[in-house]
Amino acid sequence: MNETPVETRYKELFGYIPDSVHLRIDLARRAGREAALEAIEHLRDTLIHHNPLECKTQQLVHLGMLLVLGREAPALMHAHAAIQAGADAPDLHGVCETAAIVGGMPAYNLGVQVVSEALQKSTGDNTNA
Repeated sequence: MNETPVETRYKELFGYIPDSVHLRIDLARRAGREAALEAIEHLRDTLIHHNPLECKTQQLVHLGMLLVLGREAPALMHAHAAIQAGADAPDLHGVCETAAIVGGMPAYNLGVQVVSEALQKSTGDNTNA
């Protein structure tokens, strides 16, 4: 099956298509609501890919917001996307520190966990595994 434009955009951003996106596409097809999904994804595309913030900065902002909300799985996705967009360990740790201002130690600890996992996967470093 050919990749949809929605799938292509996610691949460009994350380097892969998240399972949640596959579920969205499948449910929209089953419900006959592909046009609704495309409208939702068009808004998302406009806000992310046509935003005045550069991709790395935007992914770091996403990460910080998700840490404060305590959303581990999407935070990990955005940590990976930030790394793919050029973020390094100091950038990512800075987000953890900033999240601690708003979300306290739970946000900071979640950030350390998520960022460590993302960095480990991106470098293949298993020293703490």
